[in-house]
Amino acid sequence: MLLTIAGVLNTQQLERTRQLLADADFVDGKLSAGLAARRVKRNEEVNVRAMGIQQLNETVMGALVAHPTYRAAAMPLRVAAPYYARYRTGMAYGDHIDDPIMQADTPYRSDIAISIFLSPPQDYDGGELMIRTSFGSNEVKLPAGDAVMYPASSLHHVAEVTRGERLVAVTWVQSAVRDPARRELLYELHQAREALLREQPEAPETAQVDHAYVNLVRMWSEI
Repeated sequence: MLLTIAGVLNTQQLERTRQLLADADFVDGKLSAGLAARRVKRNEEVNVRAMGIQQLNETVMGALVAHPTYRAAAMPLRVAAPYYARYRTGMAYGDHIDDPIMQADTPYRSDIAISIFLSPPQDYDGGELMIRTSFGSNEVKLPAGDAVMYPASSLHHVAEVTRGERLVAVTWVQSAVRDPARRELLYELHQAREALLREQPEAPETAQVDHAYVNLVRMWSEI
């Protein structure tokens, strides 16, 4: 499932994030890449030990994990602290698939990749996130504050930036529901369930859909 999430960060959160990034210590993005990705990765990332990184994480991840669409679609079990990437003119990230196991204090499986756009699209040319799915290639370039989530198993790349500067926060999620097709079905059922609970809370069909959703989550969750 490829899903865009509008308004993850509001205007104040975006301003705070960009202020912190303006003073951040950026290093070569290859330092965080695996052997395969290192060959095609040309960007810069905030040093994970930089001053202000905790404030960045509190602002960005605090907003993401509180967003109802993220919670319903990702069904997160573990979520990583993000990388903050900068693409200047001439920088790009070639075709790659994200590592299946991310190394951290507690290693986790990368089921879902999430990019939160921090620069307005008019601030840079190029820099589109291209995600290949079974239905073809999808070009993603979102307003600042919006996010896109997609299976981390997807082949994807960031097109070369030809003008300006692209800032993005990238993170990964281990979902309680490992199978992406099941996650998509559960998200669609969740949307129907929420609408029925709002509009027809006493209808017997509402109870049926609610019970089906709850029990499918119980059946498919890996916890």
